[in-house]
Amino acid sequence: MPRPRTLSDEQLLSMVLDVIQSEGPDAATFAAVAKASGLSGSTLVQRFATKAGMLRAALLHAWDRLDAETARLADTLPKTADGAIALLTGLSKDYGDNPASYAEGLLLLREDFRDPVLRARGGAWGAALTAAIAARFEGQGQAQTIARLMLSQWQGSLLWWGFSSEGAVADYVQRELRLFLAALEPKLN
Repeated sequence: MPRPRTLSDEQLLSMVLDVIQSEGPDAATFAAVAKASGLSGSTLVQRFATKAGMLRAALLHAWDRLDAETARLADTLPKTADGAIALLTGLSKDYGDNPASYAEGLLLLREDFRDPVLRARGGAWGAALTAAIAARFEGQGQAQTIARLMLSQWQGSLLWWGFSSEGAVADYVQRELRLFLAALEPKLN
């Protein structure tokens, strides 16, 4: 009879993510996760088979959390331009206010690009986020195009914030998105 699990999959995957976020994806070895979780390396091998399997499971868990937060914000914020800004600003808060931490997060993006399963998951999230933003511009011509452009502006503002470190990331993103929408204002009416 197998022994009961002392850590749920969700708890363990959160610990793996903590190792990845603090030390980078390459540091998420069975030994490092065993030390962080208190589980043996052999237990981790039984759960994940390979380091790549453990990394994929942890990053899929991160996507699950991002999907849930995106849906929560999309369901609770108004379907207005201000609601679109609030949604993207809300998603930006997880980046922290330290550009070095944001840079570490880009290493996760590298892993998402390398793995076709994770890349597909990112594409699905992008489609859902585009739909959520477009819903805030219903009635405007080209709501999908506005949404895609706004998402590009959002991602660009995160990169520029990383270089400038001007205040809190959420404040910077909000300011940049307001400037973007102000520039589109003649086209939106």
